[in-house]
Amino acid sequence: MKKIKTALVLEGGGLRGAYTAGALSWLLDNNIFFDNAYGISTGAVHLCNYLSESKERLYDFSVDGIVDKRIIGIRPFLRCGRIVDYDFLFDHIIKEEKQFDINDLRDCKTDAFIGLYELNEGKTRYYSIREISLNELKASTSLPIIGKVVKENGREILDGGITDMIPIEQAVADGCNRNLIITTKPLDYVRKPAKKAIVELMRISYPQCKRIAEDYKIRHLNYAKQIELIRKLEENNEAVYCYPSRNSNVTRMGGSREELSELFDLGYQDMEDRKEQILKLLEKDC
Repeated sequence: MKKIKTALVLEGGGLRGAYTAGALSWLLDNNIFFDNAYGISTGAVHLCNYLSESKERLYDFSVDGIVDKRIIGIRPFLRCGRIVDYDFLFDHIIKEEKQFDINDLRDCKTDAFIGLYELNEGKTRYYSIREISLNELKASTSLPIIGKVVKENGREILDGGITDMIPIEQAVADGCNRNLIITTKPLDYVRKPAKKAIVELMRISYPQCKRIAEDYKIRHLNYAKQIELIRKLEENNEAVYCYPSRNSNVTRMGGSREELSELFDLGYQDMEDRKEQILKLLEKDC
């Protein structure tokens, strides 16, 4: 009898993560959990709320809270020189206003991991949610150029989506053979190569890490490889791939509260529409 090891795999996507949050709310309503879970960028934050079984925070973080003008736009740029103020988001809103405590996840029943890009090494590494700090969770969402480098115990870290936009390769490497993958891009999405100016800006902005510009240069190839792996897993009945069933006006950095709420609802409904496939995938008596 083949041993089944299930995994939840979450892409990032900035504000498009409202789709992921809706999908995770569906999982909570259906009492569905996994052996392992992997989150990248915004997906890492929503993963934490799912693991803490908080539907309220899933909605609040992805719809109500994220449209706060103190987080994204001209106000944070004038305040800290960045269009996203991750320090304000995590240290004030998430920690103080929303009363989120990363230590509450120390005893979670799922082996869950987030991806961090280590500038000192020029690679993405995965860390257990049971062991990370709030500062490291902040780093997991801190986009290059847009966000500041986060420092933790002598390390310089950023969003792991620099290399691993969909952390399916890590799930497979960890022996997971039944994977529920939730992405924020439609099925026909094709990632374009990074512009030369952006690659050069990476090179200039992070002189301590020669690798980051090269990783950004081949980011579209890594994404295509991750999608190809998902397709193969689907063919082998080792994955269900969930993605927005219709287009949305929400972008990585922009969207109204109404649009975000609609995207959240779409994530929930898309999961309901694929309920039979998902439950079949996760059957343990195979």
